[in-house]
Amino acid sequence: MFDKWTQYSYAAQKHQRHKLLKFILVFLIIYIVYNCLTAFFFSVWVMENDTMKNSLGAGDRIIFSSFLKPSQNRELQRGSIVLIDKKGDKDQKLILKLVDGFVRFFTAQRVSIFSRDGQYYIKRVIALPGDEISMTDYVFKIKTKDNTFSLTEFELSYKPYVPILPQINKLDETSVWDDTIPFSGTMDTIILGPDECFVIADDRGSTNDSRTWGPIPTSMVTARAMIRIWPLNKIERF
Repeated sequence: MFDKWTQYSYAAQKHQRHKLLKFILVFLIIYIVYNCLTAFFFSVWVMENDTMKNSLGAGDRIIFSSFLKPSQNRELQRGSIVLIDKKGDKDQKLILKLVDGFVRFFTAQRVSIFSRDGQYYIKRVIALPGDEISMTDYVFKIKTKDNTFSLTEFELSYKPYVPILPQINKLDETSVWDDTIPFSGTMDTIILGPDECFVIADDRGSTNDSRTWGPIPTSMVTARAMIRIWPLNKIERF
């Protein structure tokens, strides 16, 4: 192998090194640009379950905008579908973050060295800081700071959506209906703090959301859904 290498002239060896360095440089530029875009502008996420039906289904791919300033409520609207980071990454070391970014780069963000269980959720924002919110029969009513009366979540949403509302017969003696449980369909009135929002699943009978978590800090909202890109027959802008 050494003999084969020595048959190249100095110019040829220099040309080979130049091609290799050029390839590495191009790769690094693409990698850095990709990570900057996904960190500050957009990222692609795959819906892993059906908790957002009828709006999103398992397997849907959504582009999320990361250009979001929750502390200033920019682009955070009632009815927005958002990405929530419940754990955050404050305790993750920088070197591990870099390795994680490298792994996600080559797997289209499907694989990570960090455990994602119970960390990231896709939900819908229905109430913003200062709102007064309650729930009856799985439908929320919100009184904003600017209104003297309550409106339904649908009236305040910037875009129409149709949630899945469980059908429970309160008069059935065998029913497990209990107004004290979070998924009962009823919630007493609460007032959100100055840096809180209320997020909910479109399937109102099968998942965790602010009914069990309580209001979440707006800082947990890390991105907003922009467009569904898969499946192709369901491309939609949010």
